[in-house]
Amino acid sequence: MTSPVDALLVLSFGGPEGPDEVMPFLENVTRGRGIPPERLAGVAEHYLHFGGVSPINAINRALIDEVVAELADRGERLPVYFGNRNWHPFVEDTLATMTSDGVRRAAVFTTSAWGGYSGCAQYQEDLTRARASVGDAAPELVKLRQFFDHPLLIELFAESIADAAATLPELVRQKARLVFTAHSIPLRAANRCGPDLYARQVAYCAGLVAAAAGYDDYDQVWQSRSGPPQVPWLEPDVGDHLSALAAAGTEAVIVCPVGFVSDHIEVIWDLDNELRDQADELGIALARALTPNAQRRFARLVLDLLDEARDGREPSRVVGAQPVPGYGSSVNGQFCTAECAATAAAAASAARPTPGSR
Repeated sequence: MTSPVDALLVLSFGGPEGPDEVMPFLENVTRGRGIPPERLAGVAEHYLHFGGVSPINAINRALIDEVVAELADRGERLPVYFGNRNWHPFVEDTLATMTSDGVRRAAVFTTSAWGGYSGCAQYQEDLTRARASVGDAAPELVKLRQFFDHPLLIELFAESIADAAATLPELVRQKARLVFTAHSIPLRAANRCGPDLYARQVAYCAGLVAAAAGYDDYDQVWQSRSGPPQVPWLEPDVGDHLSALAAAGTEAVIVCPVGFVSDHIEVIWDLDNELRDQADELGIALARALTPNAQRRFARLVLDLLDEARDGREPSRVVGAQPVPGYGSSVNGQFCTAECAATAAAAASAARPTPGSR
């Protein structure tokens, strides 16, 4: 994308903002998967523990405020919109508003740093669905690239690890084990957009962050799996790994949720509640690194991705010892494996206005 845009859309997963919204939200997330109601009720308890409110929408609104402030500091005016896949404001409704406002071409920042289906290609499908719901007058939408290796993301996580380490008791601080965690996915989905694309990108990013934080040795695990136990997911699970560390005599752990860009429910429940309770039972001192959330530097990352696309310049990257995973092709500034690029290209083509449609 080397031509101007007249808006920016922040596209995210969505979350409930009250107790009455929890079950409808979960039903949206799991629609078509045949999840038993009792299993959804169990997940609902995680949200109800926090009054039925997921932090994700508030964090995204705060991030948008920072993006707008950063634009103002640059002397640039660009409307910034907010839409979600699974809850209000739904991306379809947001796109209808953008159309009414006269937006003709918008860049899209998604709150996922990763390739693969749920982190990238599914967002392309969301955009296609939203355009179809609005019709021929809908703006052209161009998704910004994956950013798992962006210097500001690496910097934010590295500093967060240092801040977390500083909260540990001094006697165990230097011996603390650094553990990176990201959302697990079913093994059957691991190759959907290229061989182990998501897992390789998470591992690559963890290595970059560890190096920036000054750690030569670390672990990378998974969390938040769901579904029947007979269905295999990426492992090891963070809880199982914590038990193994305790058995090996580990006294302190720094857990960095590198797979998440905000402290939403799967961070504040799965790590700050369940994992912390487990650590207390095991006698392990646990410190959890914060995610970027709505920090101003994260807003600068968003705008740097926008500038890359508008100016047609090379992506800002931290380059590790191994080749960067997932940069085989480029579709509208979106760098993917060939398989992921094909999925993105198909969705982008469906979302692109036909000649004379406006």
